[in-house]
Amino acid sequence: KDVQKEREPHVYLSKEEVKEKIQSYNSSVTDKLKMTLNANGIYTGFIKVQMELCRPITVQSSQSQGRCAPSNTETAFYLPDGCVNTLHISSTNTVREVIEALLKKFFVADNPAKFALYKRCHKEDQVYTCKLSDREHPLYLRLVAGPKTEMLSFVLREHETGEVMWEAFSIPELQNFLRILDKEENDQLQVLKNRYAAYRGKLEEALRGVLKPG
Repeated sequence: KDVQKEREPHVYLSKEEVKEKIQSYNSSVTDKLKMTLNANGIYTGFIKVQMELCRPITVQSSQSQGRCAPSNTETAFYLPDGCVNTLHISSTNTVREVIEALLKKFFVADNPAKFALYKRCHKEDQVYTCKLSDREHPLYLRLVAGPKTEMLSFVLREHETGEVMWEAFSIPELQNFLRILDKEENDQLQVLKNRYAAYRGKLEEALRGVLKPG
């Protein structure tokens, strides 16, 4: 169930309360991804983000040949659904900064404005997915919820179709999308042709058996 406007109030914790929560959090961690409290009150830690992208992404790669200057190439492809990435962030990092860091980590050239970060949580035996605002702090949400991803997890998605900022796409990206759509259409047509060719072959074989002289 997607809940677009469900927001939990951000409770400002004292340094001592943060310290206690971090100690409790670290005592429950099972994957060694603990949080660290710095002297200035800022804490750092890890979040895992599941990728649920329906549209292709554009990845930029740098290739160098001998002493020549590197040449940048961009490739558009579909990211496998469900892959999870881990980011090390601080309590001051916002949702927008997390999205930017995640894209930068994997050399994604797409405009960060195309994406949104969601939180997925369990309440009363139901799973809720809520879009986070750009100014929320994911590590705070992780600390409050505890380390169990069953209680809270993060998901990266594109904006909903009605929210797509098409002006954020470059002409090469749009052209790449069209090429991918053309390829998918041709692939699907080939699959259908192969399927009906197989049916036709079986029917012709059956007819030959029926018409075969006695």
